[in-house]
Amino acid sequence: MKILIALLPSLMILMTVSSSAEAAKSVHDFSMKSLQGETVDLSEYRGKVLLIVNTASRCGLTPQYEQLQAMYEKYKDQGLVVLGFPCNQFGGQEPGSATEIRQFCVQNYGVTFPMFSKIEVNGDGAAELYRFLKASRPLPEGSNDIRWNFEKFVIGKDGRVVARFSPRVRPDADELVNVIEEELAR
Repeated sequence: MKILIALLPSLMILMTVSSSAEAAKSVHDFSMKSLQGETVDLSEYRGKVLLIVNTASRCGLTPQYEQLQAMYEKYKDQGLVVLGFPCNQFGGQEPGSATEIRQFCVQNYGVTFPMFSKIEVNGDGAAELYRFLKASRPLPEGSNDIRWNFEKFVIGKDGRVVARFSPRVRPDADELVNVIEEELAR
């Protein structure tokens, strides 16, 4: 009984975090911190198609930054916004500070799309946004966990998740581009 009482505050916090993500109806219900430390209300992207990606600077898939930037430049005037969320959960491949991440992305890939503070995407510390994304578009093979850096979610103009793509699917792959173009045309 004493153990249960001692664990009660932790359980209440966990239940609050879980219920917050479950109560959300769209990506627009979340706020996240930018790399500059500013709070960004994702509702400001209402009416836009979003491509949300967990990123890393020291990964074999890091060159996808180039394709993400190219996609952003090609489609931003039509309403696409790429949102990058650095994550250090996969092989410690994003160890840098916010300043280091920003410098790396700009200097090496010319990134101009919005980048956010480093987050966790799996486990107990997963950001509520990522809990929502994973619950909205579960994987067919069982685990909903993000598999690696550069997993991608396409979000419709209404803030709902419409597709999820493996880290190995390049941002310029036909299957991903087709979904984005369909959503932009809606």
